[in-house]
Order: sequence, then structure tokens, then C-alpha cells
Amino acid sequence: MNKQNVCAVFIKMRGIAMAQSMNTGSLVNFCFPSIFSKNAKYLLFINNYLLFLEHSLKIHEVMKKISIIFLQAVIVLIGIVALAILIRVPLTEGRAVNLDLFSIYFDPFILYGYAASIAFFVALYKAFRLLGYIGQNKVFSSSSVKALKSIKYCAIVLSVLIVAAGLYIRIFHDKEDDPAGFLAICIVTTFVSVVIATAAAIFEKILQNAIDMKSENDLTI
Repeated sequence: MNKQNVCAVFIKMRGIAMAQSMNTGSLVNFCFPSIFSKNAKYLLFINNYLLFLEHSLKIHEVMKKISIIFLQAVIVLIGIVALAILIRVPLTEGRAVNLDLFSIYFDPFILYGYAASIAFFVALYKAFRLLGYIGQNKVFSSSSVKALKSIKYCAIVLSVLIVAAGLYIRIFHDKEDDPAGFLAICIVTTFVSVVIATAAAIFEKILQNAIDMKSENDLTI
């Protein structure tokens, strides 16, 4: 039962409690005022408690939507910053001083970096969609599992491409250049990609098992 259904049940129960209070007052108050007073206090307590639960659920739902929107905004910001880095970094290299824009951006290694970044942006998009499913209370769905699976594969592909780029620079770099900084970046980004791929695989497995159990329970019922 999702949050909306729970809230509807609380509202219905509150209405029943109020109706019972009114009916009890009309039937019992005349003959048994002391019994009516105790019963009315009890029903009033139930009514106030259900009102509190209803208000708490609404606050929780609003906070959940705000957190989802905030995380989606963070993902969009990460994508914008990554795109700005991809555009700006080639212009800051030392060899780019005497080159025109076409020669800078159509360098084979730069094009390789842009091709590898596709997996990164696809993973960001899938993470954005996954947060949307969570906000719509569709986390236990096949769409969420597919999103996690896509994130896992994108992280694996990105880690492989980064390792390949690091090996290429390590083997074919100019003797006058020091590739230590680039190799360090490759190691860090590869480690992060592997961690993300592992986490996505674990969550995918857990979510798939939960969906399978839910389906079995629905069939049993």
C-alpha cells in the first residue's frame, strides 16, 4: 500500500470516527451522559491522532519530492560541469597554442575522449530517470531494474575505455611529457566507475529479487 492509499484510509477512518461520535451523541447523550462523555473523548482522541498521521504523511511526501528534485538538479549540474570540462580542457593544453579549433577538437585522442563520455552521460540520464521512478513510487518496477542495469553497463564500458586511454598514453607518450598526472586521473576515475558498477549490480539484484517476491505473493493471494 503506497502513501496515497494510506492517507486515504486515514481520512476515511477519521470520517467514520466523527460520524460515530455524532451518532453516539444523538442516541446516548440523553440517557447516559457519563458514558457519552467517555466515548466522545475516546473518539475525539482517535480523530486527532488520525489528523496527525495524515499531516505527517503529507509532510513526508513533500520532503520526498523536494529531495528527489534536489538530487535530479545535482545530476543535471554534474552533466553541465562535465560538458564544460570536455569543451574547455582541450583548449588549455600546451600543444593547442599553435593550433586552430578544428585541429584541436578533431584530434583522434580528443575524439576518443568524447566518444567515451557518451557512456558517462547515458549513465547520468538513467540515474535521473531512476530518481523520477522513485518519486512516482515506481521503484519496485522493471523500469527501475532496467535503469540500474544500464548504469552498470555504462560504468563498465567507461572503466574499460579509461584503462585503454591510460595504457595508450603510458606506451606512446612523448618522452618529454610526464604522463603521471593523466595516469593518476585514469586510476581514480576507473576506481570510481568500478565502484558505481558494483553498487548498481548489487541494487539491481536486490530490486529484482524484491520484485520477484512481490509477484509471487500477488499470485498466491
